[in-house]
Amino acid sequence: MENQLKTTAWSENVIIVDADYVDGVAFNLIVNFERMIGRRIPQADLPKWIDCVALDGGIRQGEEQTQVVLVHRKESEKMTNFTPSHYSNELDAKAFKDHLGEFVLTALPVEEMVSKDELMLDILQTVCSQKEVKRVMLIPDVERAELYAQIRTALQRVDDDSKRITVFSMQPMAGGNFRQEILGYSLMSALGIQAEEIKTE
Repeated sequence: MENQLKTTAWSENVIIVDADYVDGVAFNLIVNFERMIGRRIPQADLPKWIDCVALDGGIRQGEEQTQVVLVHRKESEKMTNFTPSHYSNELDAKAFKDHLGEFVLTALPVEEMVSKDELMLDILQTVCSQKEVKRVMLIPDVERAELYAQIRTALQRVDDDSKRITVFSMQPMAGGNFRQEILGYSLMSALGIQAEEIKTE
């Protein structure tokens, strides 16, 4: 796995996602907002969510290419709260193109000899060491303090001012050598939840 990551030809833009974590967050938002606004909320639109993450990570309209790595448990066949969702049939080695360029998807199951945290950190460090990579967007399970501390340590070692690294979380976290964005905004957009629907008197 490590050799495969190092020999991959990376794009200027890379999005690294803990797909199990994001799927769980989407489920919680669906349940909470259906109760709050009193209507059914459909599954999240995966390409729209990826677009929102890309915009938050500094990608603008053009012909750029972005690689999206969806890391997931080996036993998990699909994301249950997104569409499209099936890793092997609908997502892995697939691509879509829109006003932000082309997005190439890779679904990467966690193998038994490595933990998901180790795999996410390995991908992050590999990507950040590539000169051609300019923007990195990371969506990890930062609700686990130990993993967030490891990410902060890993990114402190990135000695490249030309790289724009953005870490997404549900709430502001202790700062580091990276930008931060709130994950909930992009997910709400992908779920079709309008700001005016959740305004309280």
